[in-house]
Amino acid sequence: MATATTAHKRVDIRRNDTVKVITGRDKGKEGRVLRVFPNDGKVLVEHVMVVKKHVRPNPQRNVKGGIAEQESRISLSNVALVCAGCKRPVRIGHEVQGDRKVRVCRQCGATLDK
Repeated sequence: MATATTAHKRVDIRRNDTVKVITGRDKGKEGRVLRVFPNDGKVLVEHVMVVKKHVRPNPQRNVKGGIAEQESRISLSNVALVCAGCKRPVRIGHEVQGDRKVRVCRQCGATLDK
């Protein structure tokens, strides 16, 4: 039985980027990217795809039991990066500036990397 290896996919969305949900149950919501999962093609976005989780109490960790809400992962294809210049969801292009490859907005041409 052969083991399947998953190669890292190139993901144009990075941590702390602002994204807008373009499809799905949370369509229209905007949030900051908390974490990126390139192998699964998913991202964790703040205040998006919130699910309820049953938590049992743990006095050692000072965790109170009950039903907690937390973010769930959302597919990369369901989100679009929000350009700081355009203030709307845009597609991402790539340019070489000096010795760095940077992300650029396809609408206004602004650089998306700091």
